[in-house]
Amino acid sequence: MSPLDTVNAFIAAIERNDLDSALALVAPDCEYDNVPMMKVHGPEAMRGILGPMFARCHEISWPIHRQSASGNVVFNERTDKFRMDHGWIELPVNGVWEVVDGKITLWRDYFDLQSYLKQFPTDNPR
Repeated sequence: MSPLDTVNAFIAAIERNDLDSALALVAPDCEYDNVPMMKVHGPEAMRGILGPMFARCHEISWPIHRQSASGNVVFNERTDKFRMDHGWIELPVNGVWEVVDGKITLWRDYFDLQSYLKQFPTDNPR
């Protein structure tokens, strides 16, 4: 698969809420930098961050609005959508990905944290 195909396969797995298949596309030393929240390394650390959130989701949709690849680097602009008990959370995101030998070695997402947090009910723990 090309780097673009790898990123798209990763996103498709996320949309199926199939974290195992998504993380199978990640290199053992992958850096996941979820700006402005945290940075972790490796698929198990990524599972620790994504698993609890995705477990609360009834549906996930990450439509890509624009995407480009140059060599092993992929950029995309998308809206990450999560349907939870209280409704949909929608978050504009810009992603930067690096893929080496068919595995994601860097995944960095940029988003506005306050836009995310204000979509939760005030009595609902995040």
